[in-house]
Amino acid sequence: MELVPLIVPQLGNAMEEVTVAEWYVDVGERVEEGEPIVMIDSDKAQSELEAPATGTLREIIVPDGGTAEAGDRLAVVAVG
Repeated sequence: MELVPLIVPQLGNAMEEVTVAEWYVDVGERVEEGEPIVMIDSDKAQSELEAPATGTLREIIVPDGGTAEAGDRLAVVAVG
C-alpha cells in the first residue's frame, strides 16, 4: 500500500507557521485527489489544501487548532 503525505506548502515568502482551522474529513474516510480536505490559516490568508491522492485518509498528524510549518506533514493518505 502506498502512503502519500499531505505537506504544508510555502504560501508566501515570510510564512513561518500555519494553523489547522478545520479538517473536512475524518480518518478512515475516502478522499479523491484534488478534493479540498483541510482549511489552514496563516497570518495573511486562509487556504484549502487538497487531497494529494485518491484513497483513504489514514492519519491526521496535525489536528484542528494545531500548528505546522511549510514542509511539515499534516496527514497521510493510503492510496487504493
